[in-house]
Amino acid sequence: MRLRSMSERPLTTMSDQAPEPIFPDDAVAGADTIPAPRPWIVLQNVHEVETWIETYNRELQAVLWRNKLNAVNAGQGICFTLELGGEIYLHTTPEGQILLDVSEEAAWAAPVISAAANVAAPAGSVWVLPPDTLTQLVLGLSGLIATSQFVLRHEFRLGKSHRVSL
Repeated sequence: MRLRSMSERPLTTMSDQAPEPIFPDDAVAGADTIPAPRPWIVLQNVHEVETWIETYNRELQAVLWRNKLNAVNAGQGICFTLELGGEIYLHTTPEGQILLDVSEEAAWAAPVISAAANVAAPAGSVWVLPPDTLTQLVLGLSGLIATSQFVLRHEFRLGKSHRVSL
């Protein structure tokens, strides 16, 4: 998975070389380690969000490479822990769609997600958003986030007969 800004296509292959890490060495300590949750710094504008997306993309690719994971459609992404409770798991598909899995404890954030992405709330906990909404989504959620953490696999709860394990 690779988060993308509005005009980019998702990364579909892994390189033979590790991407150059941007975060400190302790953020990517070894082959079996996933960086700990990182305190969130509120992003104030589109430029800061786009910079964050690029930085996180690069570091996520480094984590995937160090863990020898295939970056295509394996459910890698980010978990945002919200200040007022709950988690939001974010993943982008190869087609560019954004999948959000909003925990019950984070359901209170649904109006913000709807407003930022300009979509109605789904019947369940999983949101499928258009590719061009990532920047506005992160900007809209930014003030609500306490921490962020890489996720190497997540099962999206689309109902018992439609479980999607990415």
